[in-house]
Amino acid sequence: MTPCRLKVCDRTVSTPPPCLLRAAPTAPGRAPGLAARLALALLLAGLGMARAATLDEGTINDLYSEAKALCREATALAASDPDGARERFGKAALRLERIVTEGGIRNGRLFYNIGNCYFHTEDLGRAILNYRRAEQYTPNDPNLRQNLDYARRRRLDRIELPERTKALKTLLFFHDDLTQRQRALGAALAWSLLWLCLAGRVLRRSNTLAWLAGLGALVAVLLMGSLAVEWWQWRRVQPGVVVAGEVVARKGDGASFEPAFTAPLHAGAEFRILEDRGGWIEVALDDGRHCWLPSQAVERVR
Repeated sequence: MTPCRLKVCDRTVSTPPPCLLRAAPTAPGRAPGLAARLALALLLAGLGMARAATLDEGTINDLYSEAKALCREATALAASDPDGARERFGKAALRLERIVTEGGIRNGRLFYNIGNCYFHTEDLGRAILNYRRAEQYTPNDPNLRQNLDYARRRRLDRIELPERTKALKTLLFFHDDLTQRQRALGAALAWSLLWLCLAGRVLRRSNTLAWLAGLGALVAVLLMGSLAVEWWQWRRVQPGVVVAGEVVARKGDGASFEPAFTAPLHAGAEFRILEDRGGWIEVALDDGRHCWLPSQAVERVR
């Protein structure tokens, strides 16, 4: 299958390579200029800060620079030494992950780049995991969507949505296709249209105004309902991804239970967490099937 063409780092390529953070960390012991300070400020704060940080600014700069250098080396080695390239991409991913876990920085671009690095190590589970994490911050980024779709197509498992769910997604396309801001703006405009038409009906009885008022009410209800569902999903639904190469799904919370399916699940399989019992979690797959998975084989998206 010919891979989709993705635009990364302001150029178009045939596979999804890493596009490192555009902040410009400076060398240790050297005072950063104004541009570098502004770029690093965006990296640290503007794009999505954070848990409690244990790394200082200089260390974060160093990790960023090392990851960037490793990715450049990996790209140069990709054709002549694929194993060496994968090793360097893996090391770059680990450095970027330290910026998340120890530096307290969480933003879409950072997770996107971690996902790209893992994709190039052929670790589809962690690639999809980090693309899903990036999706929480930049849900409508076209490059992210392409990379996530491309990685999903590379998975071994084919878990299809039920036909009813597919039909609902088609009917309620705006829930996935429009950003949160676009839906909020659309709801506000539709609500304004409703009240303007109602006010107009006081001055002049018109079937056209009544029809427009009804349309505004319908659009406002649908878009506000979409926002409410998204908020509920954020609060209640805990998504996860299989990161082990393969894992046997069980009918209960222990290895002594029978396998839930005839074949194991593989890296990149996605699910919703239903219950957590320490070493085992009960999950629901996209096709509605339930099973239990060992905690060490999976990661939570958030």
